[in-house]
Amino acid sequence: MPEQPAAQTTTLTAAPKAQRETVDVLVSGGGIAGMIAAAAFGASGFKTLMVDPTPPVTVGDDHASDLRSTAFLRPARDLFQRIGIWSALEPYATPLDALRIVDTVGADGIPSEIRTERQFEGTETGDEPFGWNFLNWQIRRELLAILPTITNTEMRYGTGFKSLLTRTGEALVTLTDGTQVSAKLVIAADGRNSPVREAAGIGVKTTRYGQKSLAFTAFHTLPHHNVSTEIYREGGPFTMVPLADIDGRHASAIVWMNHGPRAVELLNMEPDAFNAAMTERSAGLFGTLELASHRGIFPIITQLADRLAAERVAVIAEAAHVLPPIGAQGLNTSLNDLAQLLDLASQSPATLGDQKMLDTYAKTRHRDIASRAFVVDKFNRVVREEDGLLNAIRLMGLKAVHDIKPVRMGVMKAGLGPLA
Repeated sequence: MPEQPAAQTTTLTAAPKAQRETVDVLVSGGGIAGMIAAAAFGASGFKTLMVDPTPPVTVGDDHASDLRSTAFLRPARDLFQRIGIWSALEPYATPLDALRIVDTVGADGIPSEIRTERQFEGTETGDEPFGWNFLNWQIRRELLAILPTITNTEMRYGTGFKSLLTRTGEALVTLTDGTQVSAKLVIAADGRNSPVREAAGIGVKTTRYGQKSLAFTAFHTLPHHNVSTEIYREGGPFTMVPLADIDGRHASAIVWMNHGPRAVELLNMEPDAFNAAMTERSAGLFGTLELASHRGIFPIITQLADRLAAERVAVIAEAAHVLPPIGAQGLNTSLNDLAQLLDLASQSPATLGDQKMLDTYAKTRHRDIASRAFVVDKFNRVVREEDGLLNAIRLMGLKAVHDIKPVRMGVMKAGLGPLA
């Protein structure tokens, strides 16, 4: 008989078990808020892992770079000092000594006419600037350099959140690379479309205004004197936030809110025509303006999470709230979230992430966030239209807020910390 072929055997190899890691805090989201959260908890002695699927853009001339700027107010600076990162950030900060509000009337092609203006001085509430301005891409660059120097802190870009399972004593998070992480606290700092918030079963309510904002950097021939200026007219504010001189030229970061179609038109306008349009929109307060970067465009919405916490999960920053860019409320409100969460964790490290801690966080932050969202929403509705009655209300409101000292002081103090 012919020789039979040898029997073939198949060896079944078990799939490798998912790698399991244990940390105190897992931060999902590596934007500005997420990086600061990781730095804060790591510097406070908690073993912290931050993950994000997308590396940050840390140069200004990339079309994906975030050309907006953030004015960090005093409580944010205090937090940076507390966690030991302010000394590294301060060299890139432009002090904001005052806030000037200018009310104008006009229309496209017609020069803006100034009706009134008021200036709020930082020295009224302290002997230092009321804030410090940073370009967003620049602070990302500096935070990216700082994080590896902070003990207990690890960041992983290119790896993101995949799924979440929570129980009384821990959260089990699966990452996109298959790693499983056991954490006492998961912080959702992963933006307005937060996958962690969604996995935790938390919904959102969104208000749309039909507005978009352009963000860019501009040169101007007259100095800003470290004064942040908001110029109001139809469509929304034109905000110029001081930057350090660039190549010996005066410069500001600008956010220009407008009705959506007009914003898109401005986005696509040739540079010379755009320079003329923004010089006119600035009411000539800074001389001639010239575009110094590419233009980014962002939708204007108010979005609030239904809840700020779930089992073993805290929701912060844009995962919790998105506000129109008025009065430097956005990221400063986010850092108020972080400061409150860090305070609760530091008061009782042994109960990090338990239900009592998260319930306290959610209750404490809800009122402040809701109050700010209400005020910014109503203010935006008033200032974006040229309706005669709303126009008059805007003018009277500006005068009253500044000219009545108790009101002025209350508004300024509210801007520098959580509302009482």
